[in-house]
Amino acid sequence: MAEHLRELADDRALLGRTSTAERVSDILRSRISEGYFPPGTRLSEDSIGGALGVSRNTLREAFRLLTHERLLVHELNRGVFVRVLTVEDVEDIYRTRRLVECAVVRGLGEPPYALEEVAASVAEGRRAARKSDWKALGTSNIHFHRALVALAGSERTDELMRSVFAELRLAFHVVDDPRGLHEPYLARNQQLLQTLQEGRRDEAEQQLAVYLDESLERVVEVYRRRVGQGA
Repeated sequence: MAEHLRELADDRALLGRTSTAERVSDILRSRISEGYFPPGTRLSEDSIGGALGVSRNTLREAFRLLTHERLLVHELNRGVFVRVLTVEDVEDIYRTRRLVECAVVRGLGEPPYALEEVAASVAEGRRAARKSDWKALGTSNIHFHRALVALAGSERTDELMRSVFAELRLAFHVVDDPRGLHEPYLARNQQLLQTLQEGRRDEAEQQLAVYLDESLERVVEVYRRRVGQGA
């Protein structure tokens, strides 16, 4: 046992490096999710490392983590770039969303539900729409669905969907008409919130399934046109 403890102590230094890289990856993931780094952006090690005050090795480990999450891609002799999704990527993102989000609503149990964060994201969307800030409206929509997933009370599900929603933001950023894409879903979010507030879980699940199917069709249509991946 003493020998194993000595070996474990030797790994102590890894904790700091690993946790720092994870914190850096959290920051960059959030920035990608909020649209600060558009698809195709080259991420400069010197600039980002200097801004965050972290070593090159720590930053590279953070890049590796985000590459594993399919948010970044490493191109030989060129560097690290924010990933540009394919139409197939977008379709797979929505398949995952439908599986997870509908399952969360289905498993809510008996009302009332803790909908404070869901309601807050709807209010956030209304404020963005009043200011004609369509990028912020898209962000509030992602916040709405993250809050919906959080109703499951599962850290694993939250972690899974955090990466999925960050990927979704990559698709949103390519769209050249953010108002046309996001504005219709503000009313859908309000409707879904009201249905859940009234405790009609089964109806809410049906609304969400239709919502996601129609959203997929709309996003893919626009995305295919923008990235030139016609069938």
